[in-house]
Amino acid sequence: MPGGLAALLDDVAALAKLAAASIDDVGAAAGRAGAKAAGVVIDDTAVTPRYVHGVTANRELPMIWAIARGSLRNKLLFILPAALLLSQFLPQLLTPILMVGGTYLAFEGAEKVWEALRGTKAAERAETAVEQGPEAEKKLVAGAVRTDFILSAEIMVIALNEVADQGLVGRAVSLVVVAIAITALVYGAVALIVKMDDIGLRLASTRRGATAAFGRGLVSAMPKVMAVLSTVGIAAMLWVGGHILLVGVDELGWHGLYDLVHHLEEAVHHVAGVGGFLAWFVNTLASALVGLVVGAVVAFVVHQVHVIRHRRAHTAH
Repeated sequence: MPGGLAALLDDVAALAKLAAASIDDVGAAAGRAGAKAAGVVIDDTAVTPRYVHGVTANRELPMIWAIARGSLRNKLLFILPAALLLSQFLPQLLTPILMVGGTYLAFEGAEKVWEALRGTKAAERAETAVEQGPEAEKKLVAGAVRTDFILSAEIMVIALNEVADQGLVGRAVSLVVVAIAITALVYGAVALIVKMDDIGLRLASTRRGATAAFGRGLVSAMPKVMAVLSTVGIAAMLWVGGHILLVGVDELGWHGLYDLVHHLEEAVHHVAGVGGFLAWFVNTLASALVGLVVGAVVAFVVHQVHVIRHRRAHTAH
C-alpha cells in the first residue's frame, strides 16, 4: 500500500512542477509523508464503516461520498493552512493542538465502549437516523466528519514532519498531494468494503458454480466483517487518540509514561521471530489503555455537566 501510494504521489507532484522548487524533492517528500502516515490511514479506514453500518443499501454510497467530501474539506481548507501557518510561525503549538484532538478522539472511543456495555448498537442508531429523514442523516455524517477531522489532522501533521526540510511552497504542494491521495485511498476502500455484500448478491444471482458460491459466501460473511470493522473502528479511536497523547506528553517534556512504554517495548523486542510484532502490540495496547482512561474521564465529566444542566433546567421549570 505505501509503495503504490508513493508512486501516485510522485506522479501528482510532477504536475505541480511550477509551484515546487524541485520536482524530485517534492515528489520524494510526498512519498515519504504518505508512507509514514499509512498506519493512521488504516485506522481511518477501520473507523469510517461503523458510521454506515446498518444503513439501507441505497444510502451507503451517498453517505460515504458526503463523508469523503467533508474529509477532503477538512484537510485542504482547515488543517493544511493551519498546519502550514503554525509550522512557519508557531511550531510549538502543533503538539498541544494535536493533543486536544487526541483527547476528543479518546472521548469518542470511550463513549462508544460505554454504549456497547449498555447494549446500544451503532447499527440501530444509524437505521433510526436514516428513517428519521435527511436532517438526521446529515447529523450522522457530521459526526463522522468530526471524527475524521482528528484522524486527518494526525495524518497531515505526520506528513508535515516528514517534509519539514522543504520550503513553504514545497511543503504545501506535498501536503495537498498527500491529502488528495489518502482521501481517495481511504474512502475508495471504505466504499468497496460496504458494498461487498451487494457485489456478492449480484454474483450469486447472475453467475453459476464456484463464482455464485463465492458470491453467496460474501453475502454471508459481510455482516460479520462489518461488525468486526465497527469494533476495530472503536479500538482505533482509542489507539490513535492515546498514541497522540503519549507522544504529545513526551514532546512536551513529561517523559515518564512514554519511557515506560518504550522500556516495555524493548523488553519484548528481542523475542525471536515475534519480537517486532510484540513491540508493536505493547505500544498499541498501551496507547489504547491511555486513550480509554483519558476518554472515560472526559466522558464522565461531560456526563456530569449534562446532568447538572438537566437538573437546573428542570428546577427552572
